[in-house]
Amino acid sequence: MITLYGIKNCDTVKKARKWLEQHQVDYTFHDFREDGMNHVPLTEWLGEFGWEQVLNRRSASWRELSDAQKNGIDNTSAEVLANTTPTLIKRPVLTHGGNTLFGFKADDYAAFIKS
Repeated sequence: MITLYGIKNCDTVKKARKWLEQHQVDYTFHDFREDGMNHVPLTEWLGEFGWEQVLNRRSASWRELSDAQKNGIDNTSAEVLANTTPTLIKRPVLTHGGNTLFGFKADDYAAFIKS
């Protein structure tokens, strides 16, 4: 099963959803805000990729963090922050068959879906 995680009003998530639909890819969409964080494999993502890849350090949410929060961050504190502020997670996140892809690039999606 293919799952796309994100926030429905995010422009990059909209592009990813449009691409998936144009390529007739069957997927489930999980909105961090509407569907909550309980069924998001955040712990696994952090364990496999580290907070540096999971969190979007260019986001407005990141800029709103205090210097102490940013400087003392590790996977554990990143998980707490992302659960309380899901807009910190790099979006969209595409999962399929135990594989995970962060962000959206059409070429990356095409290769990911084929694998």
